[in-house]
Amino acid sequence: MTESRMNEWFVPRFGPPRFRAFVGLLFLPYTGMCIAFTLVGAMLAPDIHWDRAGAIALVYALALGVGAHAADAIGSKKAKPWGAYFTRRQMAALLILSLAGAYAIGIYYIVLYVPALAIVAVLEGFLLFAYNFEIWGGRFHTNFWFAASWGALPVVAGYVIQTGNIVALAPLAAAAGAGLASTAEIRMSRPYKQLKREGGSPALAKRLEGRLKLLSLSTIAFSLVLVAARAVAG
Repeated sequence: MTESRMNEWFVPRFGPPRFRAFVGLLFLPYTGMCIAFTLVGAMLAPDIHWDRAGAIALVYALALGVGAHAADAIGSKKAKPWGAYFTRRQMAALLILSLAGAYAIGIYYIVLYVPALAIVAVLEGFLLFAYNFEIWGGRFHTNFWFAASWGALPVVAGYVIQTGNIVALAPLAAAAGAGLASTAEIRMSRPYKQLKREGGSPALAKRLEGRLKLLSLSTIAFSLVLVAARAVAG
């Protein structure tokens, strides 16, 4: 079961096994989607503070890209594919350090510029633990809460850190779209992982993999186009 994920398309084919496993642990295409959503939210602001756009992207890279995946590796009741490469203590240290970095950056902007960002910080922190540690009988370990944490809230966070305003039509519409994209991703990802793990239909696994690639890469590309357009517009 551990080796079944080492041939994933997002795991590098070079380097020692632990390096490859660590990159795989980060699920970079899906983490990239989450970071892209923060940029989409930021680019919807009337005026862009580029330092804040970079800061919120880094916050989500640390908290969800690293921290959430470390939490998932140690918190789930199900077996995890990277468990043979890292100990629970190493994953716990990674979780603590990544969250400490993310919240240090977030608190800086909350205290000095955008107090409203604290609402998103609290919600994301709660969902990170509730989802990945499957507390309350896994009530929050659902597609809906995944879409909220990995799709909708990143868009809101990107907008809020720019404007301090948590309610506006454009970012809320974009957040809904990001939530739908994240729902599509997790609904394809679950059967895809099962097929890869159990050696199911290679043709179906290939189709799902292609759709996941298209969804993640197109989302990232879309956010970069928005960033370029706003940069050119000044």
